[in-house]
Amino acid sequence: MMVNGTEIVDTVVIGGGQAGLALGRELARQGREFVILDARRRVGDAWRLRWDSLQLFTPAKFDGLPGMPFPGDPLAFPGKDDVASYLEDYASRFDLPVRTGVRVDRVRRENERFVTSAAERRWESRNVVVATGGCQAPTVPGFADQLADHIVQLHSNDYRNPSQLPPGPVLVVGMGNSGAEIARDIAPTHPTSIAGTPSGELPVRLNRATARFVLPVIRFVGTHVLTRGNPLGRAAAAAFRGAPLIRTKVADLVDAGVQRVPRVTGARAGQPVLADGTTREVSSVIWCTGYRNDFGWIDLPAFDEHGEPRHRRGVVDSVPGLYFLGLEFLYAFTSATIPGVGRDARYLARRMRPASPATQPASVGRAVRGGRSAHVEERVR
Repeated sequence: MMVNGTEIVDTVVIGGGQAGLALGRELARQGREFVILDARRRVGDAWRLRWDSLQLFTPAKFDGLPGMPFPGDPLAFPGKDDVASYLEDYASRFDLPVRTGVRVDRVRRENERFVTSAAERRWESRNVVVATGGCQAPTVPGFADQLADHIVQLHSNDYRNPSQLPPGPVLVVGMGNSGAEIARDIAPTHPTSIAGTPSGELPVRLNRATARFVLPVIRFVGTHVLTRGNPLGRAAAAAFRGAPLIRTKVADLVDAGVQRVPRVTGARAGQPVLADGTTREVSSVIWCTGYRNDFGWIDLPAFDEHGEPRHRRGVVDSVPGLYFLGLEFLYAFTSATIPGVGRDARYLARRMRPASPATQPASVGRAVRGGRSAHVEERVR
C-alpha cells in the first residue's frame, strides 16, 4: 500500500542474502505483507562477487535453505557461483519480493512505526529485520595508507584472482580461512608470503568421506551444542576469535611454496614492517583482516557501548519490532552460515509482532511485488 509516496508494509527485511531470503520464505508462509531490500544489483551477488576459487566448507546436502534442497551431488562442495545461482533460484521459486539496488541509509522510528529510507524512497512498517550479515565493512589497519603508492592493496572483499596483481612478491595479511585460501590461490603465479597465526586447524581433510561421516557430527555440535542456550556454548561465544583453518591447512601452504612470516605491525619507508622488526619488500598486499559491523545507519537505542546490537536470539527487547538475523553466534556457532540460518529465521518469524490489519494482506500472493517480477532493480543509492 502506498500513502503519500511512502510504502506501507508489515515488515521490512534489510538484506537479501541467505538470511533475508530464509526469513522471507517464513514470512510468506505466514501471509505477511513484506519487502526485502538489498543493495546489490542481483540476488546472490554477495557470493557471486567473491574470489573465483571460493568454495563452501559444507557439502551440498547441508546447504539448502528451508523448503528447497541444494541441487546436484549432495557430497560435493559448491562453488560461490553455485551458491549465487541457488539463492537467485530460491527467491524466484518462492516469489519473494526482493528489491535489488536499494541501499538503505537510515532506519528510525516515528509514531510507533519504523521508517526505512533509501535516498528518496521510504517504507513504513511495524517490524524491521536487519539481515545484512557479518561482511559489512571491510577493515584494514590504520597504517595501510603509509605503504608506497606503487604497492597494490586489496581487501579480501575485492580480491577475485591473481590476474589483478602486478608481477612481484605478494604479502597476504591474516591467516584465517580467507587468507589461507587466497594465499594458496596466488602462490602458483606470484612469490607469496602470509603473515599471522591461525586459531587452529580442522583435524580432517574435506572430501567425500568427511562429508558423509564427519561433517554431520561437526554440524550437529555447531548447531545444537555450541549455542547461547547452555554454558558451554556461551563460553565458546565469548571466546570466539575466528574459525580454525578448514580446507587449506598450514602444511598445504608450505607445500604450495607460501612463506610464513611474523604478523605485520606497521610501515617503514613505504614497506610493511613485521613483528621481528624487518621490512618486507612487496608489490601487492592482500588484507585478509576481516570485517566490522556497521550499524551507524540505524537510529534506534538498540546497541551497547561498542556499537553491537543488544538482543536475545535476534530479538531486541528494548526496541519492540526490531530484529537481527545472520550475525556471528546470534544463537549458535552456525548462525551466520547457510546450514544454520534457517533455524534462526523460523524462530524470529514465530516471535515477530503480529501483523496489523492495515498491512495484513488478503493472501500470501499480495506480498509487495512492485510489479510482476519479485526482483525489481531500483537504482537508489
